[in-house]
Order: sequence, then C-alpha cells, then structure tokens
Amino acid sequence: MPAAAPAWDPQQYLHHTDHRTRPFHELLARVPALPGQPPRIADLGCGPGTVTTVLGRRWPDARITGFDNSPEMLDAARAYAGPTPGGGHLDFRAADIAHWAPEETYDLVIANAALQWVEGHAERFPGWLDNLAPGGTLAFQVPGNYAAPSHVLLAGLVASPRWRPRLGGSADRHVLIHEPEEYFQLLSRLGCETDVWETTYLHRLQGPDPVLEWTKGTALRPVLTALGDDHGAREEFLAEYGELLRTAYPAGPHGTVFPFRRIFVVARKEAVSA
Repeated sequence: MPAAAPAWDPQQYLHHTDHRTRPFHELLARVPALPGQPPRIADLGCGPGTVTTVLGRRWPDARITGFDNSPEMLDAARAYAGPTPGGGHLDFRAADIAHWAPEETYDLVIANAALQWVEGHAERFPGWLDNLAPGGTLAFQVPGNYAAPSHVLLAGLVASPRWRPRLGGSADRHVLIHEPEEYFQLLSRLGCETDVWETTYLHRLQGPDPVLEWTKGTALRPVLTALGDDHGAREEFLAEYGELLRTAYPAGPHGTVFPFRRIFVVARKEAVSA
C-alpha cells in the first residue's frame, strides 16, 4: 500500500525560516531576466507562500501562481493572495507537482526544496520546458544531504525492530534527487543554457534540540504522519531520535552547527533568434 502523503505543519516548517529561505534568495539571484512583460511565474511546491512573496518583490508586475498539494500549506499561503503593490497578482492553487502539467505558457517555473519529494521529477522537465516561453527559465534547488547523519539516523531508527512493525514502509524515504552533473547533462541535452552548482551551508542553530526541531518541519513529516494521533508513540520516537541527533550534532559555545548540502539548477530555454 502506498504511504500516505505527509501532513504538513506550516508553523513548524517556518522554524529557522531565515536558514530555509537563504537558498531561495541565492537561487533567485542567478535567474536571468524573464521574457514576458509582465512575466507569468509558477512556484511549484509553494508551501506557506513566504517565498512566493519574494518572487513578487523581484518581479513586482508578475502574475504568480503557487501550487501545492497540502491543504494546510495552502491555507497559510492564501493569506498572501491578491494584488501586489507593483501591479502584479499572487494566487495559490491545489496541485500535485508530480502530475502538474502547465495549462498556459510561463516565463519562469521555479521550485524551492520541493522536487526531492517527487519520484521521477526529471521526467517532467521536457513537458515543463515545452510550456516555457522562449528565453524562459526552469529553476530549482533540492537538498543533497541524504547521506548526512540526520537522514541516516532517521532511516536506521525507522528500520529498527522497535519501529519497523509500527511504521512498516510508510515512513521510508528514498533518495529521489540526482547529482549535479546528472541535472546538468539532462537539461543541456534538452537545449537549455544550464547553470548547476552546490553549496554546503553550516547553519548555526540555537535552542534545545534544534536539529530535531528542523527535521520536524521536513524529513520527519512522513514519520509523524504515520504515527498519527498516538501521542505516546510520537513522543517516544522523538525522544529516541533526539538523543541520536544530540550525539551527532553536539551543541557548542556558539550554538549547534548543522551542515546542509543543497543542489541548485537554473536552466534557460533558448530564445527565438531575431
């Protein structure tokens, strides 16, 4: 039986929001000028809408639609919907980006820390590029930290004799991303001018169990969803995982250092020759 889609908590996700938003700003800085006047933009996996508003500040007259399949995230995002001061417009729609097919032409299709949840997402690129305007851009960033202790320890705990009977395969996380060179080769073959890079951030986190708090907003969502309303089991699992994380990421005099690798891709579709 397929695992249930994770239930998302917008407020938990927004913990450490400065750290989570920084990669989006750095991705956006490499996106070239868009061809549309005004531009049409799709934000795939928009979450609570906070980064969608950043797009509105970069292109004040743009018509921007954020897509997400989480009712909780969309409820939070819709607080930002409506006209923007620069004459543009933000709206948000329900869509599973694993099956999203553009119904119009876009100047920018962008995804911030979303495609890692989508199996076979690279197979969607040709269709998305077909619906980009000439000179338009596909841009995304995905975590590349699946070999980090945070993920390895989580996978080991889920598979342990104590938790495997309860969680089964419902909380398994498979690595669904590609390595940077694979993205570069794929999008270059599709005719794009492609810029790919990676960065490992050393996030300095504060407070008790900050890495646990971080993972509660992302990697832990399938586990917490699988445990449902069983408060006792949730607390027991979090206590075991938290202890492992405290050993892997010890607090120091300046906080807890949490290394986090991310992969960035900006692929510009060929413009029509004059």
